[in-house]
Amino acid sequence: MNNFIKLYLLSSLSLSFISAETTKFGLGSCLDQDYPQPIWEAIEKEDLDYFVFLGDNVYGDLPSGSLRKMVGAYKKQKNNFPEWMQSLEILPIWDDHDYGLNDAGSEYPLKRQSQEIYLNFWEIPLDDERHNRDGIYFSEEKIIQGKVFKLIFLDTRFFRSKLSGPKGKYVENLDPDATILGNSQWNWLESELKDQFDFLIVFSSIQIIAKDHPYEKWSNFPLEQKRLFSLIDNHKNNVLLVSGDRHRGGIYNMDGIYEITSSSMNKPGSSFDESDEYLIDETYYKENYGVIEVDNNSVLVELLDIEGETINSVKLSY
Repeated sequence: MNNFIKLYLLSSLSLSFISAETTKFGLGSCLDQDYPQPIWEAIEKEDLDYFVFLGDNVYGDLPSGSLRKMVGAYKKQKNNFPEWMQSLEILPIWDDHDYGLNDAGSEYPLKRQSQEIYLNFWEIPLDDERHNRDGIYFSEEKIIQGKVFKLIFLDTRFFRSKLSGPKGKYVENLDPDATILGNSQWNWLESELKDQFDFLIVFSSIQIIAKDHPYEKWSNFPLEQKRLFSLIDNHKNNVLLVSGDRHRGGIYNMDGIYEITSSSMNKPGSSFDESDEYLIDETYYKENYGVIEVDNNSVLVELLDIEGETINSVKLSY
């Protein structure tokens, strides 16, 4: 695998052409720079082509909202990355702990400074549009075995309205003006989804489908969640949702749309039981990572533990 990979970048179309037996995306979130990171040993064996960081890629936030810890956190994490990762294409989004303030949204006053720190750390080229607009959302298109894969990376922090309810007991915000993505990002997303493609993968730092837990999730803003599902409805037979954040992993299915939540890489959650109307089997609270493997007309989605053993999986056709 991966011996015959050829990449051709077309700047006008932002497409990558990939010819290989399989193409593999690694997934992970909630990576604390101050904790050991043995999970990289199992991930190395996956022989990945890409790695998607789903947010909380460092813990650089402070209760005050100050960014004085953020630069140091990134610097330490850069030294934690294994050398073999330099051969991968890295695709990052952020969540609250690498945004600057726990559970924060648009009200965070240092969000533009934080965005600059983020873009510099991930070495986003200066001519990339993320340097010239608010928010870190972006898209990629990959041609894999002759099929167009549309990858959408959302920013669920920069524009998001305030949460309703006390921390850890959030309730639905039904204000018609409340938003997760903000007007500019919604307009961008609608435009992106007008493109022609064979398979769609949407990456969101917070969970999109889950509805029964009281923490951050898209269903805290049900009108926004409904709007997202209405946009992807035309692609529901060829779509995968991906999220992090929760310090527990799982696979969800809502009316044939699947979501994998991959979290945490080295900061496991509490061992309480958690279920959901749309959850397949159980959530997994120990260290985990995810893999998306694209083969001939199929997409294998796996959640794996720190030893590389499969916790749960689903295979989609396209």
